[in-house]
Amino acid sequence: MTNQEITALLEAQRKYYQRGTTIPVQSRIIELKRLYQFIKKNETAISDALTLDLGKSHYESFMCETGLVLTELSYMIKHLKKLAAPKRVRTPLAQFHSYSYKQPIPYGNVLIMSPWNYPFLLTLSPLIDALAAGNTVIIKPSAYAPHTALIIDKILKECFNPQYVAVVLGSRAENSALLKQKFDFIFFTGSQAVGKEILRHAAENLTPTILELGGKSPCIVDSSANLKLAAKRIVFGKYLNCGQTCVAPDYILCETTIKDTLITEIVKQIKSQYGENPLLNKNYGKIVNEKHFMRLCGLIDQNKVIIGGKTNQETLQIAPTLLDHVTSEDAVMGEEIFGPILPIHTFDDFNAVVDDLKNKDKPLALYLFSSNHQHIKRVTTELSYGGGCINDVVIHLATSAMGFGGVGESGMGSYHGKDGFAAFSHYKSIVDKKTWIDLPVRYQPYKSKFYEKLLHKLLK
Repeated sequence: MTNQEITALLEAQRKYYQRGTTIPVQSRIIELKRLYQFIKKNETAISDALTLDLGKSHYESFMCETGLVLTELSYMIKHLKKLAAPKRVRTPLAQFHSYSYKQPIPYGNVLIMSPWNYPFLLTLSPLIDALAAGNTVIIKPSAYAPHTALIIDKILKECFNPQYVAVVLGSRAENSALLKQKFDFIFFTGSQAVGKEILRHAAENLTPTILELGGKSPCIVDSSANLKLAAKRIVFGKYLNCGQTCVAPDYILCETTIKDTLITEIVKQIKSQYGENPLLNKNYGKIVNEKHFMRLCGLIDQNKVIIGGKTNQETLQIAPTLLDHVTSEDAVMGEEIFGPILPIHTFDDFNAVVDDLKNKDKPLALYLFSSNHQHIKRVTTELSYGGGCINDVVIHLATSAMGFGGVGESGMGSYHGKDGFAAFSHYKSIVDKKTWIDLPVRYQPYKSKFYEKLLHKLLK
């Protein structure tokens, strides 16, 4: 799209929103139900697109993308009337007699910029929340997942009027053109570097934003953990989508006394879940493109490989890889890995680990495998991170009952379910003051000692 076409599209959406078409809650529910049916109808096509872009199996595509989108739709359809209703709050006695409430209203015209690693889930999930809140939406999917972008475009064109929901395909030129526009809200999922650029553009128009970014998410394993189960769950979460998951465990911090046992169990689980030759496993995907493939290959020190390390440039595949004897000086510890490479570090003092993490960038996720209640309490109450799990990984984002988002360097704001509706809504505080009584205590002249005493009684 050209700059002029994007400007015209946004202007059409602005006029559509101003007509109040998106405001009735029942109309929103009807639109969400229609979207649900179109997704169900195109399940196979969605899965095929994800296979082409990322090598995802049909099973994984539904488990990690389409199924979660349908779940978010079901939640919104079921709860939207309650979420959109005015929320009554207590009125102070000084404002007698009044009715006070918070009224959620849409921001208006929303821009959603989505990533390539979960291109269907991370496009449709915020779209659902934005539509439930009553906004119009322009979507800019990642150019790195072109087949999924095309099926999203097809579904949304069949389902919605472009004045309500539209997709802008393309790459950097379209991104730049969109960011020059004045939206009422911007939702972005992607890297920290691009997130900073989004925020700079949003600041020009004081546009509120939600940024879902990333970071190096640690996975702590202490000596009290169930190591067999920890290894099984870590391997699942780390190598899911070939490690191209923003909340994947980025590296392991394990107690020195259990390192050898944990490594043995992780090696067993890699072989059990992916086979002796993962690159021949039809359910194991690929790196999104050659650029990322080459970057990841550069992070593998073959002298430190315990298992894996094999690559296939033709298929853009990297086997699940575990690295030992890694130091902070290694390249793999200098950036978010975002691939199937798992470094392992050791510690002797758990409290020192917690204190050290306090001085690092705030990660999007943090995981702890432990049965030590004091350790669990320290991690959950003292450390700042987007979200996480105790004795599991990644599953905290797969529920509409909790918000998902980052903090600090890993992002700002959250969404999913109730939090998703709130993210795309502005809550107006309204006082409905009755006319049958008017307390004189607030009016000049301020001469009455009685009113002054009454004011001190009311405001305390």
